[in-house]
Amino acid sequence: MNKLDQFRKDKDDFFAHYPESPLTGDQKKGFTGLHYFPENPALALEVTVEEFPEKKTITMQTSTGDEQDYQRFGRFHFTVDGQEAQLTLYSSGHDFFLPFTDSLAGCETYPAGRYLEPQPLGEGKFLIDFNYAYNPYCAYNERWSCPIPPAENRLKVPVRAGEKVFETH
Repeated sequence: MNKLDQFRKDKDDFFAHYPESPLTGDQKKGFTGLHYFPENPALALEVTVEEFPEKKTITMQTSTGDEQDYQRFGRFHFTVDGQEAQLTLYSSGHDFFLPFTDSLAGCETYPAGRYLEPQPLGEGKFLIDFNYAYNPYCAYNERWSCPIPPAENRLKVPVRAGEKVFETH
């Protein structure tokens, strides 16, 4: 079993069996695992982030109408199936956050978007592995408050990697 398969197996186990799971008791009863795109090595990227000279704070609306502040850290460019795309990376303290939606939102992926935690590699480089893109907890249960990706992170290209939309049975 590779690292990604193990990650997905562990996540399914967490969702099914742990009290901290975002699933309700009723959802856990019929839970057989999350749905994912097949691993896509072309979307495991090492990118150079062009850091913004001025780190402006933006306020993201959440799924419950609250607000959360993040600093705009920098932007990176990449290619998906031959199409150019760009996303903005945000920070809160020493952590990095990448909320985004793609052209599959509302069909194959969660309508409000997915998240990643990019890994800094040093010298302005980051690991952005879309195979680990995940749905926010509000995708499973409306009691969670999740930041909604800002307009600058709404892609017109499909990102066929990571977690698919959650289906209840």
